[in-house]
Amino acid sequence: MASIKLTVNGTAHTVDVADPEMPLLYVLMDDLQLNGPKYGCGLSQCGACTVLLDGEPIRSCQTPVSLAAGHDVLTIEGLGTMENPHRIQQLFMDEQAVQCGYCISGPMLYGKVFIDQNPGSSQEQILEALSGLLCRCHAHTRMMRALTRYSEEVKA
Repeated sequence: MASIKLTVNGTAHTVDVADPEMPLLYVLMDDLQLNGPKYGCGLSQCGACTVLLDGEPIRSCQTPVSLAAGHDVLTIEGLGTMENPHRIQQLFMDEQAVQCGYCISGPMLYGKVFIDQNPGSSQEQILEALSGLLCRCHAHTRMMRALTRYSEEVKA
């Protein structure tokens, strides 16, 4: 067993894992009971498992938990609360952009980071930034409305 110290959504945790190469996603889901990042493809291709590691989006299904030790991990749950959602979460709700919700960690977190780094991005630029993500329920139009609104607000 290996003890790994993680900071997830601002809270320090110590988890005991049999293998430090275990995917971070498994620790988030199984040990910390977080439901935002999902197991999608397991191959780092869909983005359903997206979390932020020190502010940058990563695919937690292929990131060993040992690589997250000593770093800040932020999941979609850590952005805001039901009572006080982050602005991007509120816009996704306003636009009803969370149809099934399975993939939402990818578009929301990749979109947030891209737009925060590139305020006022166009819809085409946002689409390009999110081109490596897969969504099967086809809520893309509503997601793009939410992300475009966020981009306009961040620019202001």
